[in-house]
Amino acid sequence: MNRALEASVDETLSHHLHEAYMEIFPAPGIVEKLAALKENDYVAVTCSPTKGVAETLALTAELIGRGYRVVPHIAARNVRDLGHLREIMSQLADLGIDSLFVPGGDRAQPIGEFPSALSLLQAIHEFDHKLAWIGVGAHPEGHPAVDNVTLRDELLRKQQFANYMVTQMCFDAEVLAAWLQDIRAAGISMPAWIGLPGAIERSRLLHTSMRIGVGDSLRFLRRNLRTASHMMRSAVYHPDELLRQIAPCAADPANAVVGYHLFCFNQVESTERWRRGAIEALT
Repeated sequence: MNRALEASVDETLSHHLHEAYMEIFPAPGIVEKLAALKENDYVAVTCSPTKGVAETLALTAELIGRGYRVVPHIAARNVRDLGHLREIMSQLADLGIDSLFVPGGDRAQPIGEFPSALSLLQAIHEFDHKLAWIGVGAHPEGHPAVDNVTLRDELLRKQQFANYMVTQMCFDAEVLAAWLQDIRAAGISMPAWIGLPGAIERSRLLHTSMRIGVGDSLRFLRRNLRTASHMMRSAVYHPDELLRQIAPCAADPANAVVGYHLFCFNQVESTERWRRGAIEALT
């Protein structure tokens, strides 16, 4: 990489890290951990398959009261019916929410009328809401239960109702780059937030990677011992090497990457220290 291009990549990387935001899940002590962030920082709050939408909205309200800008997740399979959705939309409006993320959800079976993210997006579209941003999930390495063609077609349909996407964690920069190229060629133009693991305990990262189905990335790690040995070197994983590998792809304007979505698994303090350090190293 020539120096001019390297400088351009570094500048974009710094911008993307500034724009990065963290995903957390409702759990005891999480509000105190968020003290590591600054007022007006963005935080995404997930929707638990067991605790449901109410827990997400309760934490969202508390965090807004503390000055954070919050992106709640409303999982389709956790919404009962149109009446329930109407209540949710009313609460979002009362809280002044301008950005919403709509996943399908991790429940084995939906509790009501919405089996997929697309079905909930279509219902939300019928409301007279003030949401400026509606996001959906994307899977560079595929999904255990859905074939890649269906995933691509679903994204095409979802972008009628959504205007950004967040990718699942991917440890293989080449796979991510190829996937971005493919979906852009297919007409999927939504800006992409790249899902990136934070500075987190190695055991938690590996356990969660197995649970959410990033098996191709784990196979990639087995094939690439240098990366794998870096992950296993200490008790805490830091994504610096992965970030560097992704950076050229993320800096390419054709890929429409706008920032990083940090999967910190509620390890907010260590991830925020890492993010600030990475930004400082680029200045």
